[in-house]
Amino acid sequence: MKKYILTALTSIFVVAVFYLSFRVIANDYPDKTIKAGFIYIGDTSTAYTYNFYISQKELEEQFEDKVQTAAKFNVPETEEDFSKAVEALINENCNIIFTTSFGYEQFVKEYARRYPKIQFCQATGILANEEPVLPNYHNFMGTIYEGRYISGVVAGLKLKELVETRQIMPAQEKIGYVAAFPFAEVISGYTAFFLGVRSIVPDVVMSVMYTQTWDNYYIEKQYAEKLIDEGCVIISQHSDTTGPAIACEEAAMNRGMTVYHVGYNQSMIDVAPTTSLVSSRINWSHYILGACDAILKEKSIESVVKGNVYGNDIGAGIQNGWVEIIGLNDLILAPETEEKIEAAKKQLKSGSIFKGNYVGINPDNTNDGWNLNTPFIENQHRSAPSFNYVLQDVITIEQ
Repeated sequence: MKKYILTALTSIFVVAVFYLSFRVIANDYPDKTIKAGFIYIGDTSTAYTYNFYISQKELEEQFEDKVQTAAKFNVPETEEDFSKAVEALINENCNIIFTTSFGYEQFVKEYARRYPKIQFCQATGILANEEPVLPNYHNFMGTIYEGRYISGVVAGLKLKELVETRQIMPAQEKIGYVAAFPFAEVISGYTAFFLGVRSIVPDVVMSVMYTQTWDNYYIEKQYAEKLIDEGCVIISQHSDTTGPAIACEEAAMNRGMTVYHVGYNQSMIDVAPTTSLVSSRINWSHYILGACDAILKEKSIESVVKGNVYGNDIGAGIQNGWVEIIGLNDLILAPETEEKIEAAKKQLKSGSIFKGNYVGINPDNTNDGWNLNTPFIENQHRSAPSFNYVLQDVITIEQ
């Protein structure tokens, strides 16, 4: 118990120092102000956008009148819709614009070329270091595979408990995943989650369903329900809404089914109090506040933001506070979950988790494979994930 109190106090201290530093820094440029724009694919009713919005509000709070903000919500990933949103922010005299969805990137970089005096920062992007390299175009992302893996460990412990207490049989060791698109970001995430579960339950298998959209509550919920009906006893997601969590809660409460949920971007306990085990999130504040600090200081973003720098791209992970484990539901966690979380964090320090007796195939090129007996080093060259191989025989993609 003393250990966990100390860990909690240490975390609080780190967060306090992080925000206090910006309070102090804000006084370093008394005569300068800037405006930061945000383009969101959803609104604050979705977990993904709300997670970014938290950082926008923290930016306003920490920098007070030094940084004004403006935001455009519910902007689809089309050139026409994006252009309307970004041009509105440009006309509002934004000095820096944060774009938050992967599908914007090709449009964002073109606007960066056209407006060299504005800094454009694309979350989850991969083009910052591709030609033409632009000094005002940047990528950033937390190494979320770490959060996925640890969440998988939590889920694996619960699955093991269900078998040991005979709530399910070993033959029912099956999990499901509601995924948005077959992109590397998504594939890397669900593979890390699966390997986290397998570190506890070696024979578990997983079914994945692609929604082909980031943000559709009804499709996400429907696909989660289908996976539950197929016998998946734990559901996780890489999609933007609470639909999968609510599907699990309703299946448990209304149909008496044994099923649990692992979330993303925010704690799901409010909508799934009896089934939500844990969630993980990227804390975008480290980058967003740091980038605005850099603009106020008239320095390059990559020289100010603390993280792993890859040219015009920055990322960091759980050890630096960029990735967080949240929403641990003490009412339903398996015994010794917190101890196993700490052990998993230490394991992440020691090397790759993308390893084992598996072969993965690139869904975009079936001639491209990776034998995980040679560990794959994620985020070695960029902040966005690059593991793009579906593990054969143990992960099934359902249509």
